[in-house]
Amino acid sequence: MIRTEARAAARPPKEVPVPDRIDLEARTKKLRPLWFTSAKDMVQEMLHRPEATSPFPRAPTPSGAEPVLGHLRAGVTDTLASFLRWRAEVGDVARLNMGTVDAHLIADPQLVREILKDRHREFCKPIQGRTNMSRVVGNGLLVSEGDFWLRQRRIAQPAFHKRRIAGFGARMSDAAVDLGDEWARRGSEPFDVAHDMMKVTLRIVQETLLGAEPSDDADRIGESVSYVIGAINSRFRQLITPPETWPTRANRRFNEHLGVLDDAVGSIIAKRRRDGADGDDLLSMLLRTEDEETGERMDDRQLRDEVMTIFLAGHETTANALSWTFYLLGKHPEVARRVRAELAEVLAGRAPTAADYRALPYTKMVFQEAMRLYPPAWIMARAPRRDLELGGYLMPAGSRLFISPWVVHRNPNVWPDPEGFDPERFRDPKSIDPFAYFPFGGGRRFCIGQGFAMMEGVLILATLCQRFRLELVPGHPVEPEALVTLRPKHGVEVIARPV
Repeated sequence: MIRTEARAAARPPKEVPVPDRIDLEARTKKLRPLWFTSAKDMVQEMLHRPEATSPFPRAPTPSGAEPVLGHLRAGVTDTLASFLRWRAEVGDVARLNMGTVDAHLIADPQLVREILKDRHREFCKPIQGRTNMSRVVGNGLLVSEGDFWLRQRRIAQPAFHKRRIAGFGARMSDAAVDLGDEWARRGSEPFDVAHDMMKVTLRIVQETLLGAEPSDDADRIGESVSYVIGAINSRFRQLITPPETWPTRANRRFNEHLGVLDDAVGSIIAKRRRDGADGDDLLSMLLRTEDEETGERMDDRQLRDEVMTIFLAGHETTANALSWTFYLLGKHPEVARRVRAELAEVLAGRAPTAADYRALPYTKMVFQEAMRLYPPAWIMARAPRRDLELGGYLMPAGSRLFISPWVVHRNPNVWPDPEGFDPERFRDPKSIDPFAYFPFGGGRRFCIGQGFAMMEGVLILATLCQRFRLELVPGHPVEPEALVTLRPKHGVEVIARPV
């Protein structure tokens, strides 16, 4: 159990040494090399065969499988289109041969509910995926499991209470106002709005969740975040990866960029250790909270893992959601005009506050519809713990179940005109199945930062859309890239026109 802040305050804080930099060497040595874990995992999957006496049939398999590789090449080179094509061909449960891995694509909201909520104890996160992400976030909330995950979740949950999020509204709005001033100085110069969204959301995460001042190295940190996420994604697609200790060019570059993030995170933690944890941000809570049974607090290793998780999940996803929203508003000027009309009526030119969040329903609907078409967390994976039935089909133990909001959100059996951009779909949110629309996941691992991300997205949109109309630069290619998150591959080039 976790001691509350009030009870923890009665005990004098323990003296904790302040490191100059977090030493991750000990943790790294304790982890098995990724290539060993992945190879062992794959061998186990190849040797495992479902019971011949199983009463359940295998799910239908889409066409186009190649010898040996099966559907792997299409799944890697043309991921998003392939996923949609496979669902359209065989239905909401598609069996895929991904090289050495037996996989299923699940696109039925009811089956998504069973996996993420009703029968969640029968599934776990695949070993290889957890190992890949652990290279960056260690044992943070994103990858931890079981009792340890539940403990960390309980510690972090109060920082995302709606009253605390409302207290962050002014900083969200201030960051967007400063970005708008920067746009005004640019005049008619084209720029990448996706880059700017990364920058502004990073500042907001630093100020609100970590209680840190905006970094002068924001661009450098953002570049390192992008590189690390891309590198993790490439490892997901490799059958065999070289050991992390090999001095390959990819390993050297990865470690350089990870070092940038470690330095940034380490300096934030060290400064807070020196200055005291008396703020209302997430990092202060993590520093103050004690385990009720042992009286222990988080050590720097676990703090580092949780803060790194915030860095990656707390700004990358929201930045991508905003980038796609501005792209869609540029493609649909009639929707943009309705947004500006709502902002003019509610705000009349002033900067928005947290109190305005509920007064801007159409702006919120636009943000929600953008995340339907371009969900930042576009895929999640689970592995059955044993041979089991799902949707009338056999799911072998250790196989992969791919649950993709990208596919479910575009399923024509669920959404009329699924490719269309129609914010009015969200006029009555109670009518929407939470497992037909789940950009923040679902079940017990529902994203802890959903309320934070929604308020941040709406306030940034409100601040910038009432001052500017963003025109898409003609001829610039905008296409989604299915990495760990769904980002615009070449950015979104725009020109900001004052309104």
